Amino acid sequence: MDRRVALKNAGIAGVLAAGVAPAVHAQETIRWRLASSFPKALDTIYGAAETFAKKVGEMSGGKFQISVHPGGELMPAIAGMVDNIQKGTTEMVHTAPYYFFGVNDAFALGCAIPFGLNSRQMTAWMYQGNGLKLMREFYAKYNIVNFPMGNTGAQMGGWYRKEIKTVADMKGLKFRVGGFAGKVATRLGVVPQNIPGGEIYQALEKGTIDAAEWVGPYDDQKLGFNKVAPFYHYPGWWEGGPQLDAFVNKAAYDKLSNENKAIIESAAAYAHTDMQAKYDALNPNALKQLVAAKVKLAPFPKAVMDAAFKEAMALYSELSASNPDFKKIYADYSAFRRDQNLWFRFTEMRFDQFMQSQKL
Repeated sequence: MDRRVALKNAGIAGVLAAGVAPAVHAQETIRWRLASSFPKALDTIYGAAETFAKKVGEMSGGKFQISVHPGGELMPAIAGMVDNIQKGTTEMVHTAPYYFFGVNDAFALGCAIPFGLNSRQMTAWMYQGNGLKLMREFYAKYNIVNFPMGNTGAQMGGWYRKEIKTVADMKGLKFRVGGFAGKVATRLGVVPQNIPGGEIYQALEKGTIDAAEWVGPYDDQKLGFNKVAPFYHYPGWWEGGPQLDAFVNKAAYDKLSNENKAIIESAAAYAHTDMQAKYDALNPNALKQLVAAKVKLAPFPKAVMDAAFKEAMALYSELSASNPDFKKIYADYSAFRRDQNLWFRFTEMRFDQFMQSQKL
């Protein structure tokens, strides 16, 4: 009998018994690098990338490995990140998109703008509104595929050597404020400074800057800002719900199997939820400790909030008139914000106001 026919008729058991095993190709391990914009000491915001990488490894059975590198290790923490991800210097970065408003102001809409969406509203716009679709269309111009990957929730308004009591107190203030928010702060007379998180303390300590904001009590306490600036203002009106993103080089992403693309999406979504959960769990105790250490909590005066709001709305009108990318995305964003605020007015706001007035 022809040997090939015998093997065919014998089935797999016969093949193995005959010592002729079918060719088995082991899946090659994929190894990517992820550059973070944040220092490793911040287990919340930097930690989101580590959480993501761990989940990717687990879901792929160890066949998809992503190494995470803190800001400055593979590339500068902010400068040039968009250029580097376009070129594929690394396959991924984890960052705050508004850092890159200098490339195009529309980047800020994927993160946070002054008096924008809160964190729940931002997630809703991304996943159930047109946010993810619109931002992906925009990022495609830069060879980027984006995935929401973290949110801090509403932030504090920063640390100040002198208390802010009037709008006049903002004039001439050298203030470390993240990314796009500086455009509004400038209109109030502030001199904004865009400094990576790992370099803020030294600048504040040396007096290179007069004030600085980062995120909120847990991170701020770790960074030691209370040691060099006593006044802690709130709220961070420029960051009601800042979303962090994973930026993936499009060429690298396109090479992935559908299974690995799904793993990236799922792991990013997990890290997205996990990051805010950590902030919400850790911030209360950190705030109590800061107050016990004689930090002076102070709300921004209404006059400052009103002036900032007015300037923010004027800026968005100007950008919509001059930047087609911004105009297209902001039109959808602002309509979504209007409906969300109408809904939250009847539910979240009233419930929160009542609960926070109780002594539980």
